Amino acid sequence: MSTKVTHRWRTASAALPVVVALLTGCGMPAAGQPPTGAGPAGSPTVAATGRPTGSADATPSPLPVVPISYPAVGGNRWSTAAGETAPGRPGGGRLLRYRIVVERDIRGLPVGDVATAITATLNDPRGWTAGGAWRLRRVGAGEATDFTIYLATPGTRDTLCQDVPDGYTSCRNGGRVVLNVARWVKGVPGYGASLATYRQYMVNHEVGHKLGFGHERCPGRGRPAPVMQQQTLGRHGCTANAWPYPEGRVRHSGPVGAYDDEIPRREGAYSAQ
Repeated sequence: MSTKVTHRWRTASAALPVVVALLTGCGMPAAGQPPTGAGPAGSPTVAATGRPTGSADATPSPLPVVPISYPAVGGNRWSTAAGETAPGRPGGGRLLRYRIVVERDIRGLPVGDVATAITATLNDPRGWTAGGAWRLRRVGAGEATDFTIYLATPGTRDTLCQDVPDGYTSCRNGGRVVLNVARWVKGVPGYGASLATYRQYMVNHEVGHKLGFGHERCPGRGRPAPVMQQQTLGRHGCTANAWPYPEGRVRHSGPVGAYDDEIPRREGAYSAQ
């Protein structure tokens, strides 16, 4: 008796998956079709999205985050960004051509990405072209240029600026607009705005020196700082501001001159932005 019961239970157990498959429609391929999840030998089935099916493969892997790193002193070797395909922001005024280079020891900041950010700042309607005196256009290697924008390591910044070395600030020295990568990556404590805004400020401040503007002071507590104020060293009651023409019409300025502790430290080189 016990033997017959065991035999019947095994028969019913073997039939159970077939019944479940018929009821659910899972695991039972149509005639002449491969089973779901199967494909050519050694390869997964590909869904309509072009990705392999299955929970492990259906979600694309996130792009790896490339860390930004740089030495204290770089090798003074440079990667040059390509020129703009468009002629830059339209308008009248004198055409100034600039080149963008990134020191090769800087990792995680491709020269093309840096150039895109800088050019977007210089072409912004709140930027230096808003007054109608200048047009700015990025050129590539081998093209005539009026000035070069460097993204440099702190030590190379000191070499290019030729002022009292501090490894902290940025500068303009002759035809060199030198942006310190440490400030590009870290900003400054207590700036009061986003890192993106600080980067726009440091670009506009140093290019402003190339255009002939000196340092200015805060025009009044609670007012926006002039872009030519040395906001890296303090705002003196003003609020952070990255733009020479924040309203797009009239240049926002303040009293001419630096604060006593911010006087340019060498004639011809404007440091401590």
